Amino acid sequence: MKPKDKETVVGAGAVGLAIARRLAERDGTSTLLIERHGAVGTETSSRNSEVIHAGLYYGPTSLKTHLCLKGKQMMYDLCKKQNIPYRNTKKWILSQNAQQHEELVKTHDFAKSIGVPIHFIPLSEAHAREPDVRVEEAVLESPTTGIVDSHTYMSYLESDFQSKGGDMACRTSVESVEPLASGSQGWKIQTKSPSSSSETTWITADTLINSAGLAAVPLSNSILPYSRHVKPYFAKGSYYSYSAPTPRPKTLVYPAPTTGAAGLGTHLTIDMTGAIRFGPDVEWVDDPNDLSVNESRLPAALEEIETYLPSIQREKVGLDYSGIRPKLGEGGAVWKGNGDGFLDFVIREEEGFEGFVNLLGIESPGLTSSLAIAEMVDGLLYK
Repeated sequence: MKPKDKETVVGAGAVGLAIARRLAERDGTSTLLIERHGAVGTETSSRNSEVIHAGLYYGPTSLKTHLCLKGKQMMYDLCKKQNIPYRNTKKWILSQNAQQHEELVKTHDFAKSIGVPIHFIPLSEAHAREPDVRVEEAVLESPTTGIVDSHTYMSYLESDFQSKGGDMACRTSVESVEPLASGSQGWKIQTKSPSSSSETTWITADTLINSAGLAAVPLSNSILPYSRHVKPYFAKGSYYSYSAPTPRPKTLVYPAPTTGAAGLGTHLTIDMTGAIRFGPDVEWVDDPNDLSVNESRLPAALEEIETYLPSIQREKVGLDYSGIRPKLGEGGAVWKGNGDGFLDFVIREEEGFEGFVNLLGIESPGLTSSLAIAEMVDGLLYK
């Protein structure tokens, strides 16, 4: 299929940036990336754990699994090629009793079944490598998990997108969208920016990609008929800093996955400086703009942290930041079988709306999957 003349991507988080960059590579296209904030990646993309996920939790046939596995390798390859800071930290998932061990065995067997490297390590080895980490039953190690400097990654995507001729429109909100002949004749997009005061600007596009993250569902609902509307859910996760020099593990540490939980537990992650942090927890909120860290949740977080890091100095754990994940329900973050409420990514060209690609519920592992998602969207438009 020949390239569309004008492509518009709404939302300049990690996924929107990756999509716009990919589309801008095509000859004969004009790609516009619209972002309502003054800079790229200021919402979910910059308020997360910055983990490059291995793909252990999302079921055998989900988009999350397919795109995470592909995106993980693409992410590592790009970081190496472009000198984007990253580290292959590895990850431990811990069990403290027999019941939790059963969950680890399920995770191990599933990972093996889809070809993801994973193995149990002896407790003696675990204690030697990370003496401050408490583990009573078993340690499951994921050797392909890592971390990435998400800000440098997004800065690279933005720069590369613009070097390919792409155009950025920051501080620009989408006010309304009008499909022309159900999209077959393109799209009219009404935008507004602070510099234009109360005036709005209409632009036209051949394709419209909704990668608006926390605002993706409202934008989708403004375009699709009522029968196809969905309800947005917002899961706020608070993160906690740690200011003491010890303990300071060098491996990511996660508790055993809990059936039905909306997250992966209050885990220990590391940034590129080696500093550790804890989180996120899960707090359902109605306002996607409420980024305050809830101090009342700290005691529960400390209790969970002490199950695997008992020598933590409680008074050195402080409130850090929070991020909000766009979800499509309160289902679990870990796939447990058909009908278990697990929520997958939604990435599709909407039937009856030519050239409209919708991306909904793009939460974890969205950062890891971003380059693979971009490839998928390109394939949907140019199949």
